[in-house]
Amino acid sequence: MKDEIWLTAREAADLTGVSVVTVYSWVRRGHLKVEGLDHRGQKLFRHLDVAKAEKATRAKAKRVLVRAA
Repeated sequence: MKDEIWLTAREAADLTGVSVVTVYSWVRRGHLKVEGLDHRGQKLFRHLDVAKAEKATRAKAKRVLVRAA
């Protein structure tokens, strides 16, 4: 666990190309879990969890677009 990469919501948003609002939407919908707080009280997420949340939501969005076409 010591070598894990931790991201704030802003860093997660920048990494995945989405807005901070979208990152918190992933949290609300259960795709992403807050794992802790940094020294300033900002929520922290594991890098791997952010990648999984992005993959799950992007895959779902593609399925919706394909069905609508």
